[in-house]
Amino acid sequence: MKTRWSGRRLAGRAAVAVALSLVTACAFIPYSSTQTVSLRMQGNVADAQVTVDDLPLGALAYVASHGVALPPGRHRITVEKAGYFPWDAVLEAQDEPIFLQVKLVPIPD
Repeated sequence: MKTRWSGRRLAGRAAVAVALSLVTACAFIPYSSTQTVSLRMQGNVADAQVTVDDLPLGALAYVASHGVALPPGRHRITVEKAGYFPWDAVLEAQDEPIFLQVKLVPIPD
């Protein structure tokens, strides 16, 4: 025999179940606290190719205008263009932004 209260209890239990599932789902969303360090570059050969940790990023002009977000740690930066000696640097990204001035030297004929 159903009473008026049993329907309300069922609806109340369903509402509590939905609320708990939403709270539980929200509680397990991972929060990313990964810090990055800004790398900014300038150079004398705009179309030279920039590589960070063996990953090509594109032309120096593009990297200079957009910058790079590096995770903390040690990184190898390479800038290359045919007809120029390659430019390399190994740096430690910590807390402060990094500014690099790249001067490619032409290979003599």
